[in-house]
Amino acid sequence: MEITKTAILLISLTLLFIWIGGLIGGTTGMIIAFIIALGMNFFSYYNSDKLVLKHYNAVEVDYESARGLYSIVERLTQKANLPMPKVYIIPDHVPNAFATGRDHEHAAIAVTEGLLELLDENEVEAVIAHELAHIKHYDILISTIAATIAGAIAMIANFGTFIGGGNSENRPNPIIMIALMIIAPLAASIVQMTVSRSREYAADEKAAILTGHPEWLQSALAKLQDYNTRGLIHNAKPESAHMFIINPFTGKNFSFKTLFSTHPSTEDRIARLEELKFDISLK
Repeated sequence: MEITKTAILLISLTLLFIWIGGLIGGTTGMIIAFIIALGMNFFSYYNSDKLVLKHYNAVEVDYESARGLYSIVERLTQKANLPMPKVYIIPDHVPNAFATGRDHEHAAIAVTEGLLELLDENEVEAVIAHELAHIKHYDILISTIAATIAGAIAMIANFGTFIGGGNSENRPNPIIMIALMIIAPLAASIVQMTVSRSREYAADEKAAILTGHPEWLQSALAKLQDYNTRGLIHNAKPESAHMFIINPFTGKNFSFKTLFSTHPSTEDRIARLEELKFDISLK
């Protein structure tokens, strides 16, 4: 059901992008938009992981350079029946973590120095389990493609308001184009938000099952939420916020981009984990 739901949402984003291209440039614009959508998806598939790791200055580590962290990832990876992902540490004292990669064989997990400083070993294990759950179900690839198309929709909608569309006979009414500039990014953000939020809940549940201790992730989320309301990761970008276990912009100044958060509230996530405790205790 989740796979079908996500596929429908991604197709909706792509069709919205193509439709906007048609409004702006007629049939030619629609064809160009379709080609651009394919190109963006192809580029995201092969390069999004490298770009985000480079953006946050992530440094790859191994067993010798980060034994504690590497051992946790290795142990959980074997338990989850996954290939060993690359492990990175981000030189930033604001605690957070994310996973990236297009498939199981090209996956990576990155944590900040702040996360390793703030959390105890059990909490770190819960965070890693959460990120492995994303890798297991290809969540990062899907969310990255959704974010890429959503960003492109906002860009082309804004661009269309300046250039108009089609010829003099089929050019949209200026009022319609202004409405398009507002509604199209809004619709794209809602779809992207829906994709990301449902997968955060699912990753929390899988992490609780993998570790057998929902309370570890509850504690980690509470600490990360508290700290992230007071600090911001260096170079943080709204376009990559969906990747982190806690939205880096939590508690920051309100804006249109923070209105449609890609994460459920931490309180809701902790409450859902509480409901899992009884089920897991029976297993």
